[in-house]
Amino acid sequence: MQADDLRSIQAPLKERYRASAEAAWVTLRAQGRLAEGVRCTLETGKALVTAGLHPATGGEGLGACSGDMLLEALVACAGVTLSAVATALGIELRDARLQAEGDLDFRGTLGVAKDVPVGLQNIRLKFTLDTDAPEDQLATLIRLTERYCVVYQTLRAPPTMTVTREIVGAADRSAAPK
Repeated sequence: MQADDLRSIQAPLKERYRASAEAAWVTLRAQGRLAEGVRCTLETGKALVTAGLHPATGGEGLGACSGDMLLEALVACAGVTLSAVATALGIELRDARLQAEGDLDFRGTLGVAKDVPVGLQNIRLKFTLDTDAPEDQLATLIRLTERYCVVYQTLRAPPTMTVTREIVGAADRSAAPK
């Protein structure tokens, strides 16, 4: 895709969002359902993915690890953003590889040590670029990729989260279509 092509696709969207901020709001959704064993199936829109426990928590390693999927989402988002920014700036990338790593102390997840946080503690995102672009353009490319990557920004400044629950009782189950 050329920069002009990307601009022509995005220009009406940007104008619409400038005219109506409400039009820019979209609610993204993900759904899952418990599966056999200690697993959860996810509909990705392209395939069904089964997530399971990481081997470090007793899983057999056959299911996708949620921590890996978080890093994969970061790589995917950063890759798409990098490509769009490079296109918009006219920077030719012959190739680009992205790698995300995250450190996790499973003592927190398993409740072995209450002073150990649950979750990834250090995340590193690496870009390996094959390009002849000068350093100042590459610095701008990475800075803007960081700025506009949704997953990166979400991890840097976590959103407010809420958790709700809904109980489906026996009466609800009997009324449900079969």
